[in-house]
Amino acid sequence: MLALRRQVGTNLCMRSIMIRPALRTVPMMFTQVRNVSYERLNAEQVQDKLVSQRKNRPLSPELAIYKPQITWILSGLHRLTGIALGGTFYIWMLAYAAGLPVSTTALAGAFGALPVVVKIAAKFILATPFTFHAFNGVRHLIWDMVKLVNNKGVITSGQVVLGLTVVSSAILAFL
Repeated sequence: MLALRRQVGTNLCMRSIMIRPALRTVPMMFTQVRNVSYERLNAEQVQDKLVSQRKNRPLSPELAIYKPQITWILSGLHRLTGIALGGTFYIWMLAYAAGLPVSTTALAGAFGALPVVVKIAAKFILATPFTFHAFNGVRHLIWDMVKLVNNKGVITSGQVVLGLTVVSSAILAFL
């Protein structure tokens, strides 16, 4: 067994010896030479160097070359309305926990003193993100059932969501 290992090891060494001269004959046009320089930088210099390198990088062109489509506009609006609704809820809860007068009685009293036009506009503005997020969420549930997933169905369902959002927001504003 020991003799076999030595023989295998010898063969491997002989192969590597035979390959090495062949590598020396590779023309220089196929090799790449890079000059590497090293410099010691502190944390501020590293940050400045990164910022200067990022300025030289090309920008991603997708926003400049693509035509806005209802699919990605509604996707972004769905995310924004979700953040706005959740953020409003948490801010209201923090204000309530801090002891500010944000109970329903206080809000109804303050809202009742406003002119009618301001009330309708405020209710429409508050109802629009909620209704849009709700209807677009139903649209996503329909997609989860693998329905309306083709281009025509996606565009049509997006237009239906926008129409339902406007109509339902107006109905809620005039209640």
